[in-house]
Amino acid sequence: MKVKRILKWTGTIVLLVLILWGFVAYWRSTNDCDRKAGTPSNPMKAIRYCEYGSPDVLKLEEIEKPVPNDSEVLVRVRAASLNALEAIVIRDLWVIRLMSGLRKPKITRFGRDFAGVVEAVGKSVTEFKAGDEVFGVKWGAVAEYVCVLEQRAIVSKPANISFEQAGAVGVAGLTALQGLRNAGKIHAGQKVLINGASGGVGTFAVQIAKAFGTEVTAVCSTRNAEMARSLGADHVIDYTKEDFTKANQRYDVLFDNVGNRSFSERRQILKPHGMCVLAGIGSMGANDDSMSRIAGTFTASLRSRFIDQKFERYTTTMNKGDLTFLRDLMAEGKLTPVVEKTYPVSETAEAVRYFQQGHVRGKIVINVTSNPPSHQATARQGQ
Repeated sequence: MKVKRILKWTGTIVLLVLILWGFVAYWRSTNDCDRKAGTPSNPMKAIRYCEYGSPDVLKLEEIEKPVPNDSEVLVRVRAASLNALEAIVIRDLWVIRLMSGLRKPKITRFGRDFAGVVEAVGKSVTEFKAGDEVFGVKWGAVAEYVCVLEQRAIVSKPANISFEQAGAVGVAGLTALQGLRNAGKIHAGQKVLINGASGGVGTFAVQIAKAFGTEVTAVCSTRNAEMARSLGADHVIDYTKEDFTKANQRYDVLFDNVGNRSFSERRQILKPHGMCVLAGIGSMGANDDSMSRIAGTFTASLRSRFIDQKFERYTTTMNKGDLTFLRDLMAEGKLTPVVEKTYPVSETAEAVRYFQQGHVRGKIVINVTSNPPSHQATARQGQ
């Protein structure tokens, strides 16, 4: 009985401590929006969000222009683009609050992909100089300026690629490359199926898989079938007319950018010792089940430890070497970013709202320094 009482009181105390910790953590969760700042001495415009919620929380505000340190490059941003994380991180979901701040988001700057022109460099920088055209990845990219460490995710822009196209590369291009090459270990002569071939990551995946000399089958809707072929897909399966898991074809690598099929369905289209690369988190629509799909990738990876086929999860890393690889593919004409629409920076909220509807073809780009017609559509720039 004494042991039972001790365990009961210990459990009660632990529970109370956790409740108290949660309460304190919630009210201590603040961001730079809570600190009253004076008028910026050297202002620039940037998209920020101070609260969780709908795309309307995204505001175009004036903040202090960054100053590069000795090893940084100051870039005047011409274009930025949207990714799945940007569309979901502003939303009022419990899992987002656990990761990004219980009461308010800790990080208030928005966007990661950028392309622009170097305005200034630190005294230790040797690779870049003022006037160079560059692209890369940095938090807070939807802004007039970003500062990026020279040795991080920033490389020169190929002359044959526009700023809008280059601004669409970063996260999606790296996700496709690292998933296929590192996790999938693709090589020439293999059969590769890409589920979700028409989105931001998918359009890069089709072209990268072809650049590695594989036979590519793209899964997409009717309206995107011709685009997939133009990107180099050898075969196209229209998921509105045909279930790709019911076909007789077997693949060496399944690059699953959607996660809308069961473990057994994906197994049956893989060859013995085939690889399923778990690349995406699914649709970002208003009623999506992205969290359950993320959980599904973990369970699939664990279950595959007991069979000959493998289901591989991976984390995309933002690094200079792989951006250079993508840059070279673009310079050689083997990779062309697909941009469906561009929005002026003043309509970033509208761009995110469109993105959250799902079924975006390629990438949505935010034009930071000019003011193009709203919702300007581009089927495949540079073709």
